[in-house]
Amino acid sequence: MISHSKEQTIKIGQQFAKKLKGGDVVLLQGELGTGKTSFVQGVAIGLGIKQHLTSPTFSLMNLYNIKFQAGGASQLAHIDTYRLKDAKELLEIGAQDYLGDKKTICLVEWPQKAKKILAGKTVLTVKISHLDQDKRKIEFL
Repeated sequence: MISHSKEQTIKIGQQFAKKLKGGDVVLLQGELGTGKTSFVQGVAIGLGIKQHLTSPTFSLMNLYNIKFQAGGASQLAHIDTYRLKDAKELLEIGAQDYLGDKKTICLVEWPQKAKKILAGKTVLTVKISHLDQDKRKIEFL
């Protein structure tokens, strides 16, 4: 899909939310500034979350209650591993309690550091790329 604005990226995320269910782990790939967090904001809207989401770059993980039960899920875990050294640090913040949990949908920004602990999980990948200043390519792999 091609997005021509932040608002369109949010809407694409909102539509994507309809496909998610508890236990899903969504890996968000893309360079800085491609719109990963905007996509997550759209997913949150699609799940009925009213809170404004920001990237958990410093908190590493934020949890939100899902209003619309999505395939048994009652919470969204938004994880950002950008500042982590390795998967061990992800375990130290308790992420393993949420990754693959049937009551949780997890969205992971900068997932490269989490791959070792994702074995056996239902993993979906979304890749967002710059096409130009405003245009993004969103691929569902």
